[in-house]
Amino acid sequence: MSAKEVNAPYLSLVIPSYNESKRIERCITDLKSFFNSAAADLEVILVVEKSTDGTLEKAQKTIGDDPHFVVVDNKVQKGKGYAVRMGMLQARGEIVFFMDCDLSTPLVEVIAFLNHFRANPTTDVVIGSRQHNQSQIIKKQHPLRQNMGKIFNFFVQLFAIRGIADTQCGFKAFRRKTVEPVFSRQTIDGFSFDVEILLLTQALGYKIDVLPVKWINSPESKVRIVRDSLKMFFDLTLMRLRVARSLRALPLKKSEQ
Repeated sequence: MSAKEVNAPYLSLVIPSYNESKRIERCITDLKSFFNSAAADLEVILVVEKSTDGTLEKAQKTIGDDPHFVVVDNKVQKGKGYAVRMGMLQARGEIVFFMDCDLSTPLVEVIAFLNHFRANPTTDVVIGSRQHNQSQIIKKQHPLRQNMGKIFNFFVQLFAIRGIADTQCGFKAFRRKTVEPVFSRQTIDGFSFDVEILLLTQALGYKIDVLPVKWINSPESKVRIVRDSLKMFFDLTLMRLRVARSLRALPLKKSEQ
């Protein structure tokens, strides 16, 4: 048994953070409160990219000596995809989520996803979709961001992955067996990494289920509408090529097939 498996929790939550000093304390407090009764079977991995507003220090102070929280100081600022990858590859849980620091998808949805895994043992990955007809959008995005999202999804369907209406919802969960195979092959550091990991998940033969979620838009998005959108569109045009290259560089093992 490896060191990673000793006293491993059932649930891991990976939360990337960059310049989140205004929200990180509330995020940690909400997590402690919500999971208080299940804390012994939980780990929260906060991956803090190099920030300029004291996010790291505030996170460490708020967590204190709580053993269920781990703060990863990335020391660099490469992007959300990079931060998520670092956290996912350190996670030890049987079920591993990544979610946003603003908790735009309420924590109660974690329970719904866990119940879905238990009821569907052949499901490997569960993702939230704001486009699901049963989702509840409590607070919508600004119309400009909504339209940009629709345009991006059009190009996702055109260049990369069909059949998933919302690749960018920052609320996704993976069985442990899928984490290393998918995230060790992920290469994109920016916001389009979600599309890459879903393509990799499909290419590796894992089963993805899409669930509705409650969702509350946060006005303090880190996405820069022009610069990041252009980079994401460029990434899409080469997405299938990148995934194919990753699979050639790291061929599928028998245990992953």
